[in-house]
Amino acid sequence: MRTVQMTLDNDLVEMVDRAVKEAKTTRSAFTRDALRLAIKQLDVVKMEEKHRKGYAQKPAQKGEFDLWESEQKWCDE
Repeated sequence: MRTVQMTLDNDLVEMVDRAVKEAKTTRSAFTRDALRLAIKQLDVVKMEEKHRKGYAQKPAQKGEFDLWESEQKWCDE
């Protein structure tokens, strides 16, 4: 593990300290988890953009997914 120095606004440090206390963890552990989550969210955004571009280049055709209609299961069923 490496030590990394960061500069944060005072308000942000106070919010982190409150969250750390509530979660009974450390600033470092909290920050590691927050950074991992942020990276996962960025990956999702990238994948969604890739899908949008793909469907823009090759839109789904009418009836293309009809075969799968009977396989769908909705929560209220």
